[in-house]
Amino acid sequence: MQHSHDSSLNPEQKKAIDTIEGPLLIIAGAGSGKTRVITHRIAEMLRRGIPQSAVLALTFTNKAAREMQTRVAGLVGDSTRMLTVSTFHAFGVQILKRYIHKLGYRENFSIYDQSDQAQLLKETLRELRMEEVRDLRSILTLFSRIKTGQAGWNAETDEFRRLYAEYQQHLKLYNAVDFDDLIVLPTRLLSEFSDVRADLEARYRYVLVDEFQDTSQAQYKLLRLLTENGRNVCVVGDDDQSIYSWRGAEYENILQFERDFPELLEIKLERNYRSTGTILDAANRVIEHNSNRKTKALWTGRKEHLPIELCFPEDEHQEAEMIARRIKSLAATENVKYHDIGVLIRTNALTRTLEEAFLTENIPYRVSGGQSFFQRQEIKDIIAYLRLCANLNDEIALLRIINVPRRGIGKRTLEQITARAEQSGVTLYSAIHELVQAADTPLGTRALDDLGTFIELIERYRGLFLSGGKKLAQHLEALIGEIDYWSYLVMEYQHNDKIAKWKNRNIDLFVQMVRDYQSDPDNLDVGLYDYISRITLNSRDDQDEADGDGKLNLMTIHAAKGLEHDVVFLAGAEDGVIPHARAIAEDAKNLEEERRLFYVAITRAKRRLIISSCRRRKIMREVVESSPSPFLEEIPEELMMVVEAEDVVPAGEAADFFQMIKDRVR
Repeated sequence: MQHSHDSSLNPEQKKAIDTIEGPLLIIAGAGSGKTRVITHRIAEMLRRGIPQSAVLALTFTNKAAREMQTRVAGLVGDSTRMLTVSTFHAFGVQILKRYIHKLGYRENFSIYDQSDQAQLLKETLRELRMEEVRDLRSILTLFSRIKTGQAGWNAETDEFRRLYAEYQQHLKLYNAVDFDDLIVLPTRLLSEFSDVRADLEARYRYVLVDEFQDTSQAQYKLLRLLTENGRNVCVVGDDDQSIYSWRGAEYENILQFERDFPELLEIKLERNYRSTGTILDAANRVIEHNSNRKTKALWTGRKEHLPIELCFPEDEHQEAEMIARRIKSLAATENVKYHDIGVLIRTNALTRTLEEAFLTENIPYRVSGGQSFFQRQEIKDIIAYLRLCANLNDEIALLRIINVPRRGIGKRTLEQITARAEQSGVTLYSAIHELVQAADTPLGTRALDDLGTFIELIERYRGLFLSGGKKLAQHLEALIGEIDYWSYLVMEYQHNDKIAKWKNRNIDLFVQMVRDYQSDPDNLDVGLYDYISRITLNSRDDQDEADGDGKLNLMTIHAAKGLEHDVVFLAGAEDGVIPHARAIAEDAKNLEEERRLFYVAITRAKRRLIISSCRRRKIMREVVESSPSPFLEEIPEELMMVVEAEDVVPAGEAADFFQMIKDRVR
């Protein structure tokens, strides 16, 4: 059944859009229009009469999910409210909302983010009298790897086995899940309860996955359980852009998919609509050096061919000045807008000198992957009130606000509450209740009053928040007024009222966000629970809304994935920076991943690519001589042009540069 397709689609894209039944693997090169293919393919399903509710599209960021939903709505000219377009984690939340009771949890579970997990871990360490353990981050990483099946216990990690079991028990006691649980628990539900699996299979008959190369083993397992019987599953990915192995991404999932669905159709999208031929030739030649990959060669119909510019500043300060000056001149002579420029770096440590140069030259910029709004202290305080009202057993939220604003509930009182909780085997909130009402309470009068007032406050607002209706923002505003958070800020920052005002403004913004959320007609459910799980998931997104607002984009290559810019500067293309020395020291396999990162950086550029490699760079406190990244050798000489860092390099030396690359010890 053919349809009048958009005439600008190429034959491979049309074939991918028309193949609706059965397993489909789309290998989509950088800039090959894959979002377009996915959205047209969903629109095609709907045109063929497949109901929206039978389609599930999974992607990696909330931003990508929103964009996909909007584009499909534009194509079908209708609301797409019944369509499920979501991240893997948000989809996990939906499954848990319906079935988590089967695993012995109560509804209204809390989702713990990293700082909540760290709090909980600290508490567990205290109870097990293991306070000498300091490195919480590496323990949480280990727990995550154990939970998602990436690692097992061994002689080295065995000492943490009891801690892990306790940590898990605590989560369950507090009716909370962490981010890994959002994938692991739905997978358990699908594999252990045939009725849940049958339900979900019957509902989601057509499944699509975007950025398939970034899925982890745990996510793939969930996908397989969901689609094994129906077999209408389409995965879209590019093994050359798999750069998240440190997060558990498995580009080998592409091979696994071929083994699990041997009857699949494979379609390659190799025509690139983004970059010039020069940039693509360079990218193709670099990535060819990787061994484990699907062969593909990106090509373009574009005629423009600017050479890739390469320069060798003396050090990172000269590099930053040169980039800033070059940006100014492109803006002046070629009318390039700041938001069409991306400055990419391998690690966050490289941003500082660049930021200084942009400030000096008055270039407006934004750093992507910085601290998110929801991670700010004052916002987390207010959210903790909401979380406690939603789930009285949310210990982390309780501990965060029991003394914010200060209520004179000191460490001694907290210890008494904790002791009572352990003794009665109940949560902290219930322990407070018991202590306030007990005849033989060990608490002093002041602590009794303060705790009584606190409990009364929480229960009154819990009643208001849960009474339904669109009054969440109104009640929240009343709560903030009643606890007098403003006075608390003034006290905390008495030497700097600017900070207090700024933080207070953030709280006003937050209340406004709640108000907007409630009045958005597309949000079917505007209750407290939905709002909380939504912001917990949202604050996970690394991507700031990076839309053209006149600012230059400074970001790590990881944060730039999926974006594109007219002009791309790649700073710090030195051996030891990219490829990163530490990554390679850990595992030789990582060289291929570093090369994929370099490939992702190159393919972000549409027209112009400018690469700089410093001759020396200050690392920690010492100045180190640097040599150019070995990946530069892999770009054919005729595609590049050495540009002098404003006459700092004598002309002869620039010419010798290619010789210098060739003479490097191979």
